[in-house]
Amino acid sequence: MAYKTLTKAIMIAGLALGVSAAASAADKKLMMGASTSMLANNCQGCHGTNGASVGPASPTIAGLSKDYFIEVMEGFADGEVKSTIMGRIAKGYNKKEIEQLADHYAGLPFVKAIQTFDPSQVKKGAKLHDKYCEKCHAEGGNSAEDDAGVLAGQWTQWVKWSMDDFQAGHREAPKKMNKKVKKMLSKEGSAGIDALLNYYASQQK
Repeated sequence: MAYKTLTKAIMIAGLALGVSAAASAADKKLMMGASTSMLANNCQGCHGTNGASVGPASPTIAGLSKDYFIEVMEGFADGEVKSTIMGRIAKGYNKKEIEQLADHYAGLPFVKAIQTFDPSQVKKGAKLHDKYCEKCHAEGGNSAEDDAGVLAGQWTQWVKWSMDDFQAGHREAPKKMNKKVKKMLSKEGSAGIDALLNYYASQQK
């Protein structure tokens, strides 16, 4: 009888150790932080699968430079970049997690939006871009390497909202951008912005 009791006790102890080891492994995994795919899953609802947005309310975030992604996310978190819900969402990530997401999306291709535009405005928009925007938004607004965001093929409505925020002072523009935009507006007015938007929207390949 004593032998059976001892055997049972050893089995229970073994099971307890096994459960404890499993719990320890799970705790260790949690301590290592969320995986990149887990973090990115939180973005897909608004920014689309792999960061390729399917609607004008949210920008495509795939293919953006790491530095630009981090700058904007930190801007959302500290309130420097105006937002609806991104301010609350950004505060939920720590610095390391933001860097994980930045690395992830920087490694994905930028997918240009298929959207309507006014063909008669494209030529004028291209000239205005070359004159006022190209130094910071290189390659016709296609380059991510300048750390200024991708404009070519980005959703028009989102680009317009961003420009409105800069002009209204809801978001601080770099000095060079502020100077260039003011100069363009003084010569072209809002029609210049419209031409630029149509030019960026026309780049769909």
